[in-house]
Amino acid sequence: MHLLATDRSAGPAPGSAGALVLGLFRILIGISFALHGLSELFGKPVAPYGGHTATFGSWPQWWAGVIELVAGALVAAGIGTRVAALLCSGAMAYAYLFVHLKHGLLPIQNGGELAALFCWSFFLIAVIGPGAFAAASLLPSAARRNTVSTHR
Repeated sequence: MHLLATDRSAGPAPGSAGALVLGLFRILIGISFALHGLSELFGKPVAPYGGHTATFGSWPQWWAGVIELVAGALVAAGIGTRVAALLCSGAMAYAYLFVHLKHGLLPIQNGGELAALFCWSFFLIAVIGPGAFAAASLLPSAARRNTVSTHR
């Protein structure tokens, strides 16, 4: 058996405890990320950076806020989950590599713990799928064929 091999039933089966926990995890991570975007763009519920929101169109702050708000909300809702989660993961990888890494290698040293945790949390969701409670599961089967993972 190869180290990277998985069995065909990898991932939580629909209706299983794993699917329920993954769905709750996805919702909480998505809401938390969307709140970061809301804060970055509009200063609600808490203004970041001593009360200053991102200037419209500024790179990377404003664009990061848009990704955080929109893609985080999509992940939380379970709509286009894999693509949205991959976008969120990439945004946090960028934040870690280009913002935090210049202050040291380790997340505890460079203040990048949140970026690293969000990055890997969203990557996990992108790979495994949305779990339970995904709004995309309410769509007709033809429309959700590419948005909801099917049990292998």
